[in-house]
Amino acid sequence: MGSRRFAGVRFAVYPNDHRPPHVHAYSDNGVVIVDLLEDRGVAVSKRKDAIRNAKASTIRKVLVQADAHHNELMKLWEKFHANPYNR
Repeated sequence: MGSRRFAGVRFAVYPNDHRPPHVHAYSDNGVVIVDLLEDRGVAVSKRKDAIRNAKASTIRKVLVQADAHHNELMKLWEKFHANPYNR
């Protein structure tokens, strides 16, 4: 596993995880799964379990930090997964 921390949000990438590129964000006792989009944007994953125990303010904080650090999070994903958008 690889992780990075920005402004109180810990982002994790798991080596055996699946595409699309995404990070698991941990903050304020909540978890938000964030997709790293091809256009360099970010979005809450459409998975059923994408938000667990996270308030709206936590979700906003996670998305702001993921967007601000997209490049570094993408490099972290690529460290464990080749061809990030190859479906």
